[in-house]
Amino acid sequence: MTAAKTKPRNVTSSKRKVENASLPIKEVEVLVVGAGISGIGAAIRLQKEGVSNFVVLEKAKSLGGTWRDNTYPGCACDVPSALYSFSFAQKSDWTRVFAGQPEILDYVEDTARRHQIESFIRFGEPAQESYWDDKACHWVVTTAKATWHARSIISCTGYLHAPIIPNLPGLHEFSGEMFHSSHWKHDVDLTGKRVAVIGTGASAIQFVPEIQPLVSELKVYQRTPQWILPKMDSSLPPLQRRLLGLPMVKEALRNAIYAGFETFGIGFRRPTLLKQVERLARAHIRWAVRDPKLRDIVTPNYTLGCKRVLMSNNYYPALAQQNVEVFATGVKEIRGNTLIGEDGSEREVDVIILGTGFHVSDQPIAHHVRGKDGRLLSEVWAGSPEAYRGSTISGFPNLFLILGPNLAIGHNSAFIVIEAQLKYAMSALRTMRERQLMRIEVRGSAQAAYNEQVQAALQGTVWNTGGCSSYYIDANGKNSIGFPWSTLTMKRLLDKFDEENYFIMPELESSLDENITSLSKQNSEVVGASA
Repeated sequence: MTAAKTKPRNVTSSKRKVENASLPIKEVEVLVVGAGISGIGAAIRLQKEGVSNFVVLEKAKSLGGTWRDNTYPGCACDVPSALYSFSFAQKSDWTRVFAGQPEILDYVEDTARRHQIESFIRFGEPAQESYWDDKACHWVVTTAKATWHARSIISCTGYLHAPIIPNLPGLHEFSGEMFHSSHWKHDVDLTGKRVAVIGTGASAIQFVPEIQPLVSELKVYQRTPQWILPKMDSSLPPLQRRLLGLPMVKEALRNAIYAGFETFGIGFRRPTLLKQVERLARAHIRWAVRDPKLRDIVTPNYTLGCKRVLMSNNYYPALAQQNVEVFATGVKEIRGNTLIGEDGSEREVDVIILGTGFHVSDQPIAHHVRGKDGRLLSEVWAGSPEAYRGSTISGFPNLFLILGPNLAIGHNSAFIVIEAQLKYAMSALRTMRERQLMRIEVRGSAQAAYNEQVQAALQGTVWNTGGCSSYYIDANGKNSIGFPWSTLTMKRLLDKFDEENYFIMPELESSLDENITSLSKQNSEVVGASA
C-alpha cells in the first residue's frame, strides 16, 4: 500500500494548521518517531515485514534515546545484560553482569548498523506538530525541514527523556552551575566544590557515589527514601564471555533471568509476598549504614515495590562519608547560592545537580498530536493517559504507541514490552497491507472495557496500595502507568491484531456508534488469570 496522494484539507479552527506551504511534502507509508531502542526495533521489524517506504524522525543528531542522553557518572542498567537486548539481536559479550551506559549505547548503535537502519533515520528533525486528516486518511506531520504525509505513525518517544525541572523559587537565578542528571555538564569540574543533589531516585543513587570522593561537600536532599537492594554485579572476564556466547548457554541464561524476574513480579500483584524481599533491603541498610540517625533517614516507611525498586552496593556507603550531609526534606527556595530546605536548613553550594526524574504520565508527544476531531492527545487524556492494550487510541487512527499507558511492568526488561508491542503493531500493519485498508481505529467501547479491567486489576497492586507517591499515579490520582498482570499475559494480549475490536475503512461512518456486547467477555478471556 502506498501513501495517499490526496492533499490534506484545510484545518478547521479546532485544529491548528501545521502544514507549511514553503516546506516540501514527503509521503511515506509509516513514520516512526524516535530513534531510541523502540524506534530502532520498529525500523528493523518494518524491514522484516517488507516495508521499505518508511522513515524515522529523530530530534537529536545521533540515535540511542535514553542511553544517548544519560551520560552521568556511574550510569548503568538495572536489568542484567543477558536480558537487556532484542531477542532477535542478542549480545553475548557484555563485559559486566549489569552493563554500563557506554556499552549499552554501543549495542544500540551496532544493532542499527548491522540491520542497516541508519539510512532511514532523519537526524535533527523532531516532529513538531501532527494531525490526522480524515478525508485523505493519513497523518500530516510537520518538522522544520518537511511536511510528512504518513499512512501510519509508530510513536517511539518513550517516557524517560523529558526531564522534570522543579519549579523552585530562585533556581534559575542560582549563581553557580546547575544541571539535570540527564544533561550532565562534563565540562564542569566538581573537584573541591560544594555540591547539592536534589532528588534521590534511580539516577542519583548511581552518580552520588561517583562524585562523592571528588567534592569537598555533598548535600543530598531526599524528599522520600528509596528501597535499595544489593546489586549482584561484577565484571565478566573473556573466558566467561566466550562461555556465555554459546547459543544454548546464552538462551538458557536469558530464560532463567526472565523467569526469575517474573517470579519476583508476582509480589507486585500480591504485595504481602514482597515482605521477604523488604527484609533483605532492611538488612542491606543495617549493614551499610552504622549511624542510627542516617539509617532512620534512608529507611522508607512504605511497601517495597510501591516506587521503582533500585539496586546499588555503594550508595549507602557514600552517604556515610564525612563530607556528605543528607537532608530528609525537599528544597523550598534558593537565594543566591544558598539552598533553603523545607525544614528551614540553609546551605551554601557551588553546584546544583537535579536528580528529579522525568515526565512519565505527562508524555511530551501528547502535546503536539491531534486526532480526527482536532483535539490534542493531551486534551483527550486530560492528565490520565489511556490506550487500548497500551498501543492504540480511539480517535487517533493508524497511530501506534510503543511503551504506552499502563504497560510499565516494574520487574523485567523493557525489551519484553517493546517487542510485544512491535509484534502487535506489525500484525496490524500487515492486515492493512493485505486487505488494502486505509484506516483502522480502535473502538471506544473496546478501549473503555479494556481499561476498566486494567484499573480493577490494579487496585490490589503494590503501586496502588503500597503507601507512597510515585510516577505510577498521575495528576488525577489514577494509575496510568503500571501493568497489572504478568508479561506472559501481556504477550497474549499483544500476540496479534484483533480486528474485531477496530473500525476499519471502508466501514460506514454510522457504524462508529455501534456497541460490541460481547467485548467485555472477550477481553476477560484474553486476560485470564495473571500468570
